[in-house]
Amino acid sequence: MPLDTHRIQAVCFDIDGTLSDTDDVVVARLARWLRPLARLRPATAPETLARRLVMASETPLNELYEAADRLRLDAPLLRLARAVRAFLPRRQPTYRLIPGVRAMLAALASHYRLAVVSARPRPSSLGFLEHFGLLPYFGGCIATAETCERTKPDPAPLRWAARCLGVPPEACLMVGDTTVDIRTGRAAGAQTVGVLCGFGEEAELRRAGADLLLPSTADLAAHLLPPAVLPAGEH
Repeated sequence: MPLDTHRIQAVCFDIDGTLSDTDDVVVARLARWLRPLARLRPATAPETLARRLVMASETPLNELYEAADRLRLDAPLLRLARAVRAFLPRRQPTYRLIPGVRAMLAALASHYRLAVVSARPRPSSLGFLEHFGLLPYFGGCIATAETCERTKPDPAPLRWAARCLGVPPEACLMVGDTTVDIRTGRAAGAQTVGVLCGFGEEAELRRAGADLLLPSTADLAAHLLPPAVLPAGEH
């Protein structure tokens, strides 16, 4: 089904792979670990191998995530992850913003209500948004892993965001880079946009039922706003 823009009053964004250039951060970190093995495969650069591994792991990780959600294990696993992190050495987080996202948010904020619907823990979600000065665009409507009893792909976080924004879930547009985001939106009755600047692949996002696919989240303004109000360079 094509995107029905007349229904949309609010736009909800995932963070990883949607606002944050997380896959490049993960690839760079994995490539550093793989560099000592480069002698075994001199024809393949560590960065190339790292990207292949990250992309290959996306689907099974999504399936594991969804299985944990169905079994209601997502909350215990989140608590376990926090406990493990508490014993690990603290390191400075690496944040990267997907190019064009700031201008896109600025343009949309004048016409739509905006929210974040992420499975990230709240501290890292706020840390990313604060680092790039994006918090004002969302007015406190930021759903994270701790906001509801269940997290994505359960529709509860998106429904919470809709209540926060004062609109019905059917008037929301869920934007994300994985099938988890698309499933969340559809379960809540919202329309969905899949973006290809993160971990998801075009074929699986189509199968999940995305109403629209875009190369990057930054391209969203061109589909929701008239040309006269688009950010510079997007006409």
